[in-house]
Amino acid sequence: MADPSTYRPAAGTIPEAPGVYRFSDPNGRVVYVGKAKSLRSRLNSYFADLTNLHPRTRQMVTTASKVQWTVVSTEVEALQLEYNWIKEFDPRFNVRYRDDKTYPVLAVTLHEEYPRLHVYRGPRRKGVRYFGPYAHAWAIRETLDLLLRVFPARTCSNGVFRRHSQIGRPCLLGYIDKCSAPCVGRVDAEQHREIVANFTEFLSGRTDRMVRDFERKMNEAAERLEFERAARLRDDIGALRRAMERQAVVFGDGTDADVVAFAQDELEAAVQVFHVRGGRVRGQRGWVIDKSDDTADTAALVERFIIQFYGEQAALAEAGIEFDDTAQPVPREILVPEVPAEAELLADWLTQLRGSRVQLRVPQRGDKRALADTVARNAAEAFTQHKLRRAGDLTARSAALTEIQEALGLGSAPLRIECVDVSHVQGSDVVASLVVFEDGVARRSEYRRFAIRDGAEGGDVASIAEVVRRRFRRYLAEADPLEHSEHTEPPAQDGEPVLRGGIDPTTGRPRKFAYPPNLLVVDGGAPQVEAASDVLAELGVTDVAVCGLAKRLEEVWLPADPDPVIMPRTSEGLYLLQRVRDEAHRFAITYHRQKRSKRMTASELDAVPGLGQTRRTALLKHFGSLRKLRQAGTEEIASVPGVGPRTAAAIVAALGGGTVEPVPPGSSAAIEGERS
Repeated sequence: MADPSTYRPAAGTIPEAPGVYRFSDPNGRVVYVGKAKSLRSRLNSYFADLTNLHPRTRQMVTTASKVQWTVVSTEVEALQLEYNWIKEFDPRFNVRYRDDKTYPVLAVTLHEEYPRLHVYRGPRRKGVRYFGPYAHAWAIRETLDLLLRVFPARTCSNGVFRRHSQIGRPCLLGYIDKCSAPCVGRVDAEQHREIVANFTEFLSGRTDRMVRDFERKMNEAAERLEFERAARLRDDIGALRRAMERQAVVFGDGTDADVVAFAQDELEAAVQVFHVRGGRVRGQRGWVIDKSDDTADTAALVERFIIQFYGEQAALAEAGIEFDDTAQPVPREILVPEVPAEAELLADWLTQLRGSRVQLRVPQRGDKRALADTVARNAAEAFTQHKLRRAGDLTARSAALTEIQEALGLGSAPLRIECVDVSHVQGSDVVASLVVFEDGVARRSEYRRFAIRDGAEGGDVASIAEVVRRRFRRYLAEADPLEHSEHTEPPAQDGEPVLRGGIDPTTGRPRKFAYPPNLLVVDGGAPQVEAASDVLAELGVTDVAVCGLAKRLEEVWLPADPDPVIMPRTSEGLYLLQRVRDEAHRFAITYHRQKRSKRMTASELDAVPGLGQTRRTALLKHFGSLRKLRQAGTEEIASVPGVGPRTAAAIVAALGGGTVEPVPPGSSAAIEGERS
């Protein structure tokens, strides 16, 4: 535990101007970022009596080893810089609104020739329109199932679409009229895109007009005595209305707002957000966060939430990601339980993001107040469920780390564990993985994978040694501190201050290997452990413990120890080591399969003269697999754009399948080949 007085800036050196500051640990990793109207007043508060600090803040200042700051000209500029730094450095002591799961959304792939509707979880991509988020995937599927009878757009994957295009028969959804079957040509690309456009228009809130159009068409069909068509339209209207009922009407004035509520205790807080678009609740999401001094009350929690959440939404909008019924990342109104002290500053910043005026206020009465109460009840329920789960999780993880410390004779609990595993098939495509667990939880953003340079020459033992050597050579190279003063005060226009080791001074990003583990685990027994230990000794790394976990009997091996450590089968510590080892194994196998698949896919086509990577990709995309390509004839292969008749004949000869057919000189394939 560090003493904050050892790195406290000298009296009078901290400016009174507004700015952004950051605390860093001895390895150069930024652990906290904050902003202040007066840097001097704010920073001095961190170096007061430790007993008066919030527990999380106390842990932060004793973890850090230095503080730096950057002066800016306005408070809005400080707000933006703080958000950028939090996003850039991901400080562990900052409040982060992270989901305990990825909320599902309904994605529409508008960038494809035949857009697809599907449930999606993951990063947002350009060219795809998203509706949601929804609390449950089943809610999307039920709504989608209702709407497919009215808007029969495709929902199948690209592989299924290609397969049915090749066999000339639609899937089950095509037979029961829940898909317009563009794969077999029932509708062309333009007609299918019109179906998708109507679907997105309905989900965007233009429901009343669409229902009126269907009613008009139903009445016209009845007047023409087309009773079957009228009955079909009647059923479609019923499906639309049932789908509308799933999005309860909240306001009749087309309100565009986000409603935010919190439930909290002294250490943690839960936040719930309801997204109201066009007067209807379109989505809901929630987070649970650890509180600190700057989030001690509700107003401070509101400020933190607004900066992070809407800053992220604006970044997605700048990247071209399209959401719901509007391209605006910020709604017209944000309804909160308490207005923060810097409400006007936040409103100005939000107005800049949206491009029009944004209101930040507390609802006092009426429907909006009733909805705010509903959101608050949801936050309280989510917080209760989190506390029940967290009590068990924290107890188990603390027990696991303590048991590992005692079993291995470590000086402190291994808060950061790294594990190395090797994967190959009889010595081919040798790869390795390195996974990271912090506080007993996987930190996937810091996983690394390695292609073993020496292959299988030395077996798993040599591969383990190579990975450990490469990892810790990078650590030693990146963790060496740069020579500079303890604090800097450059003006805002001169850029960010110079950073210590562990941070790239050119990009300002954290270096990949600059943070060492407390415990290095290798998958294997005594030979693998000795190899890893020898490499660390060779490099002069003395503060990293090493152990190995052998699969057969789940024995824990230590360097230079002839006998393994036997941990009880019911030990939480053994469970944690097994989870770390199994995750490293999974990550290594995934990488190995990717490399092997790429090698096997490319090998049979590599020998074809004149067939580069672009044409190979086009062929595999057109036929779907090597097996289909092997069955194709020369003329069919030559019809692929960019592949001429000579190349097609060479492909057939190389694959040993299909038939070498002469291509007529005037055929489209021959003309395409001449152009290529």
